[in-house]
Amino acid sequence: MLIEDALKKRILVIDGAMGTMIQRYKLSEGDFRGERFKEWHLDVKGNNDLLSITRPDIIEEIHLQYLHAGADILETNTFSSTSIAQADYDMSGLAYELNVAAATCARNAVNTYLQTPEGKSKGQVYVAGAIGPLNKTLSLSPDVNNPGYRAVSFDEVAAAYEEQIRGLADGGVDLLLIETIFDTLNCKAAIYAIKNFYQKDGRKELPIMISGTITDASGRTLSGQTLEAFYISVSHANPLSVGLNCALGAAEMRPYVQELSQIAACYTSAYPNAGLPNAMGEYDETPHETAHFLEHWAAGGFVNIVGGCCGTTPDHIKHIADVVREIQPRKKPEVATTL
Repeated sequence: MLIEDALKKRILVIDGAMGTMIQRYKLSEGDFRGERFKEWHLDVKGNNDLLSITRPDIIEEIHLQYLHAGADILETNTFSSTSIAQADYDMSGLAYELNVAAATCARNAVNTYLQTPEGKSKGQVYVAGAIGPLNKTLSLSPDVNNPGYRAVSFDEVAAAYEEQIRGLADGGVDLLLIETIFDTLNCKAAIYAIKNFYQKDGRKELPIMISGTITDASGRTLSGQTLEAFYISVSHANPLSVGLNCALGAAEMRPYVQELSQIAACYTSAYPNAGLPNAMGEYDETPHETAHFLEHWAAGGFVNIVGGCCGTTPDHIKHIADVVREIQPRKKPEVATTL
């Protein structure tokens, strides 16, 4: 079933945090290195995307936990799988391979799940190629004394994203998810890269999901856009969905999810953190609490896709899936409205 057909019928559930789950395995530097990178000249512990190559068993196991919890959409383990982000580990040359490997892990998990009685009854799940925000921005200067300076150019960002997109497509993803956007110009570079890749490649373009991040109570992205301005800035991509994730917990995100539901001409998504981090940087919101917030969003007709971001686990996703299962999805409007 095409994902748009599924979205017309019910609210779909996207998975939860990958990093939170990886932390539970208490992995060592050796786990991240594996045999292949045993003699690598830099420490690589913390490069979670590398595990798609060195410990694919763990990544597939995490994906399976989310599938059994009720996820309809799996995100690939590729949040930092660009040449720009991997430069921190001097692994820029692995970018394409990381994306193929991560997409393969997700696809393997889906194939395994669909062979189970539970998977056979469900019949369809989708793999979304996760395209993260980068550790360099196009709208903001890293030098407070030189506001016009940029650490990277639009062409460099677009080229890095295009390499990632090629790897995700070759790995067999069903969707492309540009997520955790705090700089809309980076997002526009990713959109440009998608269009450019498919124009050159000749394959049918995959549906695009876009998810921004409201960083604080101002209701703006880090680069200064209001939610409506952000939506207008990316709507030219004709996305399958536009939504919000990360930065805020569900309690803080609610007014922005409601606003987006009123202005978006496409489907809407929301996957908040498990509350706000505590003094130790950990997330304390229980699965029941997170699900309670998202149930209200669903009942209010705000969302088509829900799930979890930082701090969420398969338990969170199971509770979310359970509470939205019988709630009708937000109806996609024929024409966008303005506030």
